[in-house]
Amino acid sequence: MYFNSLRTFMSWKYLIRLIVLICGLFLMATGIVCTYRSELGLGPWDVLHQGISRHTPLSFGIASIAVGALLVLVDSLLRAYPSVGTLLNMVLIGLFVDWQLRLNWWPDLSGEPLFLRLLVDVIGVMLVGLGTAFYIAPRMGAGPRDSLMLRLHVLTKKRISIVRATLECSALLIGFLLGGSVGIGTLIFALGIGPAVEISFDLIKKQRFIESLQLTTADLPIKPALASRKS
Repeated sequence: MYFNSLRTFMSWKYLIRLIVLICGLFLMATGIVCTYRSELGLGPWDVLHQGISRHTPLSFGIASIAVGALLVLVDSLLRAYPSVGTLLNMVLIGLFVDWQLRLNWWPDLSGEPLFLRLLVDVIGVMLVGLGTAFYIAPRMGAGPRDSLMLRLHVLTKKRISIVRATLECSALLIGFLLGGSVGIGTLIFALGIGPAVEISFDLIKKQRFIESLQLTTADLPIKPALASRKS
């Protein structure tokens, strides 16, 4: 009887962590849609996804899933095997983005005043940061891109900041060559995502959210300042 009660408790705890993770991915997707609709330029990985979608039958979201799947394969070859969080990150962000774009709840802002477009873009970056914090807090695994970053850090012995910059610059360059949208929004994302994630972590810590999941910041797989959307 005691064993059954413990098992039930652990199952509910796992379910709550899973729900928090999925909510985080949804917030990240919503943030991406905001940056997409602002027409000011996308984050480095999203520039790549958009570039791929412009040269293939793939939608923006499906291109994101395809890139994620390729990175999961590379990660596995490097012996960084996917977790539940990795696979959900790979699939759900792309599906959520495509779903929201089809709903057209936020129309194209290309003809709107620059101030409004900048505001929406900044809100998008903040949502991606908040979603990243929620996604990491349940401690269910890093996304395909962060898994590759962490594994290359171990293999090359280079600083994480250098590995991360190399990966994101590579994605940005390839995406730009494929016609992905690069602009001031790209710079806003690059400079703003780190602070957005840190502020979001501070916020959920103050609300004792991490403690409610029976986690501590020491349990997190990567430092908040190093986390990003397509983790």
